[in-house]
Amino acid sequence: MLSWFAALLSLGSQAPDFTLLDDAGNRVRLTEWLARGPVVLVFYPMDETPGCRTQLCELRDNWKEFERRGVAGFGVNPGSAESHTRFRKNHNFPFPLLVDEGKKVAALYGSNGIVPRRTVYGIGRDGRIAFAERGKPGPSKVLAALTATP
Repeated sequence: MLSWFAALLSLGSQAPDFTLLDDAGNRVRLTEWLARGPVVLVFYPMDETPGCRTQLCELRDNWKEFERRGVAGFGVNPGSAESHTRFRKNHNFPFPLLVDEGKKVAALYGSNGIVPRRTVYGIGRDGRIAFAERGKPGPSKVLAALTATP
């Protein structure tokens, strides 16, 4: 079976740890961020496409509420750091974009395929999946799930 038919990770399951570089070349390790609070991962197919731009701009437009609740967020896709930097600057994203070379992290999260499947995960501070949905769920829906977890 093709990997793009992979199921979402189950709610309550342990989130796979990973380390990736962000668009600025900084090392980002999931468990280090979870020590600070919940994390949202937005797997998206490609920089500067209409759907991806809309989704990440919605996250940007609600970012103050994420910060207020102590939630960190990252966009994740296999594009280059240079592409991510342009995309981030063009739209003033206050959150990093992670370079998932080879779609290895997307595979861990059931979000890979020919292009990464648009998937959003909310991970509680305990490292467990609190939210998992394909497509473009609204930021308030993701925050509600993370607020309900310890």
